Formats: sequence, C-alpha cells, structure tokens
Amino acid sequence: MGKTNYRFNPDTLSFDKIERNIKTLVKRMLGYLSTSLVSGVIFFLIFLQFFDPPKTKRLKRQNEQLLSQYNLMNKDFEKISKVLEDIQNRDDNIYRVIFEAEPIPSTVRMAGFGGANRYSKLEEMDNADLIISTTRKLDILSKRVFVQAKSYDEVAKMALSKEKMIASMPSIMPVSNNDLKRTASGWGMRIHPIYKILRFHYGMDFAAAIGTQVFATGIGVVKAADRETGYGNTVVIDHGYGYESYYAHLSRINVQIGQKVSRGDVIGYVGSTGTSTAPHLHYEVSKNGVKVNPQNYYFQDLSPADYERMIAISSNMGQSFD
Repeated sequence: MGKTNYRFNPDTLSFDKIERNIKTLVKRMLGYLSTSLVSGVIFFLIFLQFFDPPKTKRLKRQNEQLLSQYNLMNKDFEKISKVLEDIQNRDDNIYRVIFEAEPIPSTVRMAGFGGANRYSKLEEMDNADLIISTTRKLDILSKRVFVQAKSYDEVAKMALSKEKMIASMPSIMPVSNNDLKRTASGWGMRIHPIYKILRFHYGMDFAAAIGTQVFATGIGVVKAADRETGYGNTVVIDHGYGYESYYAHLSRINVQIGQKVSRGDVIGYVGSTGTSTAPHLHYEVSKNGVKVNPQNYYFQDLSPADYERMIAISSNMGQSFD
C-alpha cells in the first residue's frame, strides 16, 4: 500500500490529507523536465565556452598544422630565392660577360603581375593574408625561374656559336704593323691637326705610305663603302654580335656594299682623303652602336709585351692626323 502524505493547514490547525491524481503528477513531472532541460542547456553553453568539442579540436589542430606548413614553405621560398639570386648573378656577371651579352635587366627578372586582382578569390578564405602572400611569392619565383631558363637557352646558343663569334670579332690590327712603328695617335683627347683645339679622338691612327694594304679585322659584311665628309673614302664592316669596324681616309676602296669578307681580306688602301694631314688609316670599332677603344681588340696578333709597347706609342702622340 502506498504511503499517504499530509499537509498542515494553518487555518484549521490540522493536517489535511494530500490527494494524488494523474493531473497533479503530470504537472509535477513536466515541471521537473522543464527545469532539467533549462539547466542542461545552461550547463551545455557553459561547457562550450570553456571546452571544445572533439570536432572543433580536430579542426583547430588541422589549422595549426596548415599554418606551420605555410611558415615552413615561406622559409623554403626564401632559401630557393637566395639560390636563384646567386644563379642570376653568375649569369649576368660571368656567363654573359664571357659571351659579351648584355645582362638581363632587373625590371625583367623581377617583373610583377599587372591587371586585375589575381588573388581576389583567395580573400574570402581563412588566413587570407598568409595564403595570398605565399601564392604571390610562388608566382614571382616561378616567373624568375622562367626568365632564367630562357636566359640559359640564350647562353647555350651563344656557347654553340662562340667559335663563329670569335672569328667575327675585330681582333687584329688593320695594317701590317709588325714593328709597331706605324702606330700613331690613339684613343683619347688629342689636338686636332687642322683646328688646333683639344678634341676627343674616337679611334686609332696608323701611319703608312699611300697604297699600303688595309685588312678586314674580322669576318663580316660590308655595310658601307663610299666617301664620307671628313672621313674621305670609308669602309664600314658589320661583324655581327653588335660589332662594327670603320676604315677611313682610304686612297682606294677594294670592296662593295653587301660583300662578305674574312679576316685578313684586303678591303682598301691607305690614303689621305677627307680631313687628313698625312697618309694614314683612321680605324674605329663600335659595340652595340657605341664607339670603343680599338686597342682592346688586337689580341690575336700582339704579345703582351708588344701590346704594352703599342699602348705607349699611341699614348705619347699628342696630336692626331685627322
């Protein structure tokens, strides 16, 4: 038999029997359930504030691993960039110097990426700044590698044609000058023989009798063979690889425009045409359109001792012949 419960009634100062029914029990149970549910929700929210669920912990751990991998990748980018920079320096300052090619401008090697924002799709991702920065570094590194690969292709072609380039370079004296006595005025500031003023002499003069043979100093094609103001009868040879040689004041020209010549071919004869005060050959060399000192291009027919003697003779002459 169930236990009977009583409740004290202060009005009658007696105990009244508590009647139990289904409705009362249901209400009481619903009250307990509501209280438990609210308490459970409160405790769950408090738990979430201080403790991560397993899935969240796993995602955070994966995110930390990704961040660590990105940082390691950036360090690898820096190492690769330094190695590539060393390769670029050797390319510009060794390989291209050997083959007398112009270095690749830094504006080409380090060219950026113009146009629309190519990283806009990455801006909505978590850690967008890190991802965009890494992607940009990868793009720049890829561009630098591509430019360097193209440069090495060019250097390889130059290496294959090195023998032809050496044969084409002006590299002997343009007149027979075994005793070097025909060496006259050289490159530099000189007194002009007619105007008697100080003027830069962009070449080298070789004193010789009229009719002395003048030789092509390298393989090439005759670019000009005519009379020029001041220079008189002049021959210009295009040797390729950016080189041209000039032969002025000739008494007679022995070639014509478009003719192919080899080193040592007679292209004309010494004279005194144009603005000249004595029979001689005025000889010039240019590289990529800029006149350069011809005395640096006699390496095939002068010993070191003869070269030093030739430099001394040409430097002591204070006045040019033209």
